[in-house]
Amino acid sequence: MPLSSHSKALLQIHFCVLLWGLTAILGKMISLPAAALVWWRMLLVSVTALLLPRVWRNLRQLPWRLLAVYAGIGCVVALHWLTFYGAIKLANASVAVTSMALCPIFLAVIEPWIAGRAFDKRELLLGLAVVPGVMLVVGGTPAGMQLGLLVGVLSALLASTFSALNKRYVHEADALTVTAVELGAGTLLMTLVAPLLPHDGVLFPLPGLRDGVLLVFLAYGCTLLPFALSLVALRQISAFTAQLAINLEPIYAIALAALLFGEQRQLDGYFYLGVLIIIAAVIVHPLLARRR
Repeated sequence: MPLSSHSKALLQIHFCVLLWGLTAILGKMISLPAAALVWWRMLLVSVTALLLPRVWRNLRQLPWRLLAVYAGIGCVVALHWLTFYGAIKLANASVAVTSMALCPIFLAVIEPWIAGRAFDKRELLLGLAVVPGVMLVVGGTPAGMQLGLLVGVLSALLASTFSALNKRYVHEADALTVTAVELGAGTLLMTLVAPLLPHDGVLFPLPGLRDGVLLVFLAYGCTLLPFALSLVALRQISAFTAQLAINLEPIYAIALAALLFGEQRQLDGYFYLGVLIIIAAVIVHPLLARRR
């Protein structure tokens, strides 16, 4: 029996979420430092996007003000990825993706400020509800990984900021053109700040065969492909349904990390209890928004 267009869209969005969950796993597997990893990822995607004639046609029509806005957002994206992969290198994939589950909590404060709307008390209450989960995660994280957890929280704050900014401005230009500008600006920023970051003498080492294959998959399989698929899926399903699926990303990533790296042996039960509380709060957030 053939699947309906709605069912196909649901499968597509869950496939996208699985691919996004793989970004943490690939970050763990790639041996490059975080800065070099981010630089190569952004360079591959932005150069590929800039090769498309459609992008150049839209770039010529883009006002300078919007160009500057998207470039600024791209710099925030670069810093988010830098701290995200830094958290993986300092701790592990499970700790990094758990930190990202805090994004909706930060958005409850950041998005009203950027969008110019009033704060929602229920969103603030949700932020308070997640505090016990955060405390359990911190208590269940080994002392040697605490710095990675803090860097992951900073990454979640940066992700929330660029998500709120994108939501406000992305509709003003072609999505693929916006991607090219943001990731191109992020690549330039990483090129400029790389000398200030810890390195072994080579700022952007040429990846070996194994790292190169993983980087290509990260850039195209976990960045461009899910971006295109999610746009197609959103033609058939609501943004609310898509958001519920995206909230499962930390679960997919933690399950893959346990399966591939045995990370469940590095973290105790308090960590996973805290993860459950945080994810429950994250899933409740869009339910409250839907109700409103």
